[in-house]
Amino acid sequence: MYDEQQQAGTGRHGPLAGFTVGVTAARRADELGALLQRRGAAVLHAPALRIVPLADDSELLAATKDLLGQAPDVVVATTAIGFRGWVEAAEGWGLGESLLARLRETELLARGPKVKGAIRAAGLTEHWSPSSESMAEVLDRLLEEGVDGRRVAVQLHGEPLPGFVESLRAGGAEVVGVPVYRWMPPEDLGPVDRLLDAAVSRGLDAVTFTSAPAAVSLLDRAAQRGLTAELLAALHHDVLPACVGPVTALPLQARGVDTVQPERFRLGPLVQLLCQELPGRARSLPVAGHRLEIRGHAVLVDGELKPVPPAGMALLRALARRPGWVVARAELLRALPGAGRDEHAVETAMARLRTAIGAPKLIQTVVKRGYRLALDPAADTKYADA
Repeated sequence: MYDEQQQAGTGRHGPLAGFTVGVTAARRADELGALLQRRGAAVLHAPALRIVPLADDSELLAATKDLLGQAPDVVVATTAIGFRGWVEAAEGWGLGESLLARLRETELLARGPKVKGAIRAAGLTEHWSPSSESMAEVLDRLLEEGVDGRRVAVQLHGEPLPGFVESLRAGGAEVVGVPVYRWMPPEDLGPVDRLLDAAVSRGLDAVTFTSAPAAVSLLDRAAQRGLTAELLAALHHDVLPACVGPVTALPLQARGVDTVQPERFRLGPLVQLLCQELPGRARSLPVAGHRLEIRGHAVLVDGELKPVPPAGMALLRALARRPGWVVARAELLRALPGAGRDEHAVETAMARLRTAIGAPKLIQTVVKRGYRLALDPAADTKYADA
């Protein structure tokens, strides 16, 4: 997670520089990760779900019969494979012609060219498709048209569309999900386990959720590993859980975890929310005539980003718990990850920390006692009991 090349640069950095954010999404993870990285964050991607075709298609059959019995005003087709699978399943039930006839009567929206191809291959014509292939643009169109009192069918693709259904319901629509896939735990649990380990060790500053099933899956994996208490403690205090909307947040809230959510249930506003929240949680101190801001895996010294290795960050946090007070070497040794009993490890890590921040006078050596942050005299009273 400590990636000096990613975070170092010319002194210019985004609002999330120095922070590490976990991404649990299976779909649109690349989009979310790119948005975070463009703002300076280091990203730990661990899809908490995988999407597989329904083995038992009773839910899809029920949704199809529902739409045949009560016509939707709008049908949103999100993926080509999902739309084809829906039509093929209906044909297998003897409902193919009825479904196609119903779709001809509705406003049929296609997310992109692949979906348009599947729609036309079925002998249908879409009413509209966004040039961006973005569900956000589809949502904007629907909300601009007005959805209050309208029945909207959405072909789901496994993981619920981040904020899409929530926004439609908030606008007054009746939303009917058409489930063509099911969510399952990932085949490779390694990334999820690494994310859990990073969360409980406070190696993450935030973790994002774009669906309720992803949150449930992460909690389930924590329970399997005996890490539930540790994960909940991290999410309560040190690792910010950010959800795309209120439905996504429900599994976490049921465990007593408070989450942050953007006002608009989309990925962009979710990232903007992190850009506000994480810098606001960072500790900022006046030290030796400088302004020191302590972030997840880096510090800002007078606004300049300084990546710091994990051992150095551990020491710095220990010093910042009581800024200006001397912290003994023995206490600093306990703060070092895997340092053992040799206090020489503190001296080595401290030397590297001073080199990393580029301002050695920020940390003072107190002979035979330990080290202290050189808190400016005017701040001594303010931070004495911090």
